[in-house]
Amino acid sequence: MKNNKLLTIMLIILVSITLLGVIALVTVNQLNKGSAEEPSIDEIIEASVDVPELTTNLAGTNFVKISLKIQTDSKKAAKEIGKRDFQVKSIVIEELSEMTKSDLEGKKGKKMLETTLKTRFNELMLDGKVQEVYITSYIIQ
Repeated sequence: MKNNKLLTIMLIILVSITLLGVIALVTVNQLNKGSAEEPSIDEIIEASVDVPELTTNLAGTNFVKISLKIQTDSKKAAKEIGKRDFQVKSIVIEELSEMTKSDLEGKKGKKMLETTLKTRFNELMLDGKVQEVYITSYIIQ
């Protein structure tokens, strides 16, 4: 009789723990669904800033003409990065001056530049962050 009572208590505890685990899992999944919504293209455009064409020397004898679009996580962040345009241009020029023509060739080179610029721009930001940097125009001579 004592073993039967002990077995019943253990089963109740096991079922309770399982139910708590299921409830926690469902709650976490529901919270993640809400935050995983992709913004519309209109929202992306509103939270983006264009960097007009820049012309600068590369490390070597070549030069590059480049235009960028910076996508931020909010309108407030886009406004901030717009105000920091002189800092943004300075960072772009600094980074490009350390690169050679061969560094920028191909998809891998352009992706590396975008990633580097994104990291550097995020170091400036106080309100929000830069999500993506896109090269919208690019010529090397």
